[in-house]
Amino acid sequence: MNLKKQILTELEIENSFTIKRVENLTSETLHPKRLIFNRIILIEDGSGNMIVDGTFYRLNQKNVFLIAKGQILQFEKSSTYSGYNLVFGDCFWEKTPKSASNCKAVLFNNISANQLLELNESELNEFSSLLNILLKEYLSDDYINKMDALAAYLKIIMIKLANVKMTDEAAFNSQDYMAYRSFMDLISAEFHVCHSVNKYAEKLNLTARRLSELCKRCSGLNAKEIINGQLLSEAKRSLQFGSSPVKEIAYNLNFNTPEEFSHFFKKYVKISPLEYRNQYLNLGK
Repeated sequence: MNLKKQILTELEIENSFTIKRVENLTSETLHPKRLIFNRIILIEDGSGNMIVDGTFYRLNQKNVFLIAKGQILQFEKSSTYSGYNLVFGDCFWEKTPKSASNCKAVLFNNISANQLLELNESELNEFSSLLNILLKEYLSDDYINKMDALAAYLKIIMIKLANVKMTDEAAFNSQDYMAYRSFMDLISAEFHVCHSVNKYAEKLNLTARRLSELCKRCSGLNAKEIINGQLLSEAKRSLQFGSSPVKEIAYNLNFNTPEEFSHFFKKYVKISPLEYRNQYLNLGK
C-alpha cells in the first residue's frame, strides 16, 4: 500500500458535532486525512484495516476506536465496516457538564494507549443502544437547548467508555481511579509547562511513587511515561501540521534548550524532529 499520499484536512461541521449510522461503508478515506475533530467509531462488523498515525488496526467486530483531533486517519482500499461514527469538537465538548471532563482526559489525552477498546457482547449492545438514542435525538427536529441535550448524551457515552477502560475494576478502588483521572486532567492543562512527576503528585496530595503505581494499574503506563507520551504527541502534531521552527516548539513545550528537546524526541522516535517533519513534507511529492 502506498502511504505517500497528500494529507487532506477534515472539513468543518455544523455545531462541531455529528453522528451517523454506517452500513457496510467502503473506503471512507483512502487519502490520509488530518482530523480537526475527535471521533468515536463503534465497529459492529467489518473487514480490512484502518490506519491511524501510520499504525494499522483490523476492523473487527465489537471494537471501539477513539481518534483524537490532530491524528491522521486513513482506510485501506476495500476496507468496510458497519456501526456508528460520532464526531465532536472540543468546543462542543465544553457544553457537557464539568463532572465529565476528566473522563475525556483519561481517554483522549493518552490516545495512543486508548486507540482501540475491545468490547464484550454486553458492552457492544449497550453502546449500540446509546449511540442509536443519540442518533435519533440528533436527527430530531430542532428545539431550544438541543445541543445541550446532545452534549448530555455524549457525557454518558464518555463515562461508559472510561469505565470500559478499567479492564479489571476489582483490581483497584474507585478512589485510585479518580486520582488517575485527576492526574490526566492536570496533564491536559499543564503538560506544556510541567514535566515533573513530583509536582503533579504534590498537587494531588500523593507521593510520586504512589502516583506512578496507580497510573500503572489504571493504564499500564507509569506517570512519567504518560507525561512523555503527551509531550511526544504534541511535538509530532506541531512538526506535522505547524510551521514553527524546532527551536520554538522546544520552548513552547518547556524544554530548556532545543538540544534537550531533540535528544528527548530522538530517544523515543529514533529520528530527529527535523527528519520527522521532512517525512511529512515529502508526502505526496
